[in-house]
Amino acid sequence: MLPTVALVGRPNVGKSTLFNKLTRSRDALVADVPGLTRDRRYGRIALEESSATLIDTGGLFGEHVLADALTGQTQLAVNEADLVILLLDGREGVTAADEDVVTYLRKSNVQFLAVINKIDGLPEDQVALDFGRFGFSDYLLISASHSRGLKQLREAIEQRLADLDLPQEPEDLTLSSAIRVAVVGRPNVGKSTLVNRLIGEERQVVFDMPGTTKDAIDIPFTKDDTDFVLIDTAGVRRKGKVSEITEKFSVVKALDAMQRAHVVILVIDAAEGLVEQDLHVLEYALEAGAGMVIAVNKWDGLPLEQRDKVKKALDRRLTFVPWVPLEMISALHGTGVGVLLKKVQKIHKVGLFEVSTSALTRLLRNLVASHPAPSVRGRPIKVKVATRAGSHPPKLVIHGNQLSALPASYKKFLENGFREALNLIGNPIRIELRDSENPFAGKTNQLSQSQLDRRKRMLKYRKKSKN
Repeated sequence: MLPTVALVGRPNVGKSTLFNKLTRSRDALVADVPGLTRDRRYGRIALEESSATLIDTGGLFGEHVLADALTGQTQLAVNEADLVILLLDGREGVTAADEDVVTYLRKSNVQFLAVINKIDGLPEDQVALDFGRFGFSDYLLISASHSRGLKQLREAIEQRLADLDLPQEPEDLTLSSAIRVAVVGRPNVGKSTLVNRLIGEERQVVFDMPGTTKDAIDIPFTKDDTDFVLIDTAGVRRKGKVSEITEKFSVVKALDAMQRAHVVILVIDAAEGLVEQDLHVLEYALEAGAGMVIAVNKWDGLPLEQRDKVKKALDRRLTFVPWVPLEMISALHGTGVGVLLKKVQKIHKVGLFEVSTSALTRLLRNLVASHPAPSVRGRPIKVKVATRAGSHPPKLVIHGNQLSALPASYKKFLENGFREALNLIGNPIRIELRDSENPFAGKTNQLSQSQLDRRKRMLKYRKKSKN
């Protein structure tokens, strides 16, 4: 396992900015808004001769409606960390919240390194005088937004970790072979509760308030010897309902998560059913090409007599995507969550689309034999060969003649035929039509000498006739 370093401090001292700089990414949302980071975010920091896992946390002891939940998340990160970076704001100086954080870390008996941020334009002796009351044996001065002092910070982190004599085996946090699963939906439908239930721990802040999750959080975990990366996203609301600038970035992050995911779990509220905004989220996921499963949450809270009505309403509204499975769950109590994860694995396996060209071509010819392609201007459209072009989503290329004139209805017939024959549950299909090239296109015939002589005689004869 890699050593773990946690970024800790009161709200709005620049932890997410420093996280992005150290991990050389733009994963964490950054804005001049206290309480923006709400869940633990993991990344990798590359040091001179080693690597470490870096955890971005929410602010400790802040004055936010979610202060207790954010502090709980940060305390979990501190317990998990081998080294804590205590980030302080040099521009604002020492506050009561800073004193609380320092007291908490010292009582927790954890190794921590004090780092004073935002020191641009400040005299160092003034900063040292202000923070000298804490009696730090050593500290670093940096400006995360301007990358000032970051080299010294990396060196200090590596030295501290080396002094702790921790194992330095490489570990791939990106889990390139893992199944990437994005949990999406409207605000307050239970996405973070579902994520916590799937991984078996309180990783995400759960609060009865729409918009609690602001960022898209990647969470690697292993279940039954299978690696997953869960992506908990912010709720996607209608454009007119998105007000604050940070929420607009959150929606962008949610859409990006769908692009990266192998499978998308669309969480809906059983009591509210499938509303218009759920259909918009479903459309985003289909455009991204991800596998799909719809989790109908809070199912156990629905009266028995209402469940049948909800099922019929869902079937009626989802007639355009009959291949998307429905799973009735309760994220709070865990009902149906295990079945949901197995369905995700099945959809991912199907999305690999490991089918040979011969099998696809044979299936294509059977489909054409049962329902021949139409003719164009008296000439038949020839559908010849099908080849695999990619996975997640399944992609195939159909070769033939005059395919550009193939009606959309016939292309849909082929798509449905492939999906049914190959049991492509939960996966959209991308079909590319490719016309065979004419080998003689753009070429002119070379005339033989006898043909040239005959052409001259004909031109001479025509000239005489005109005279």
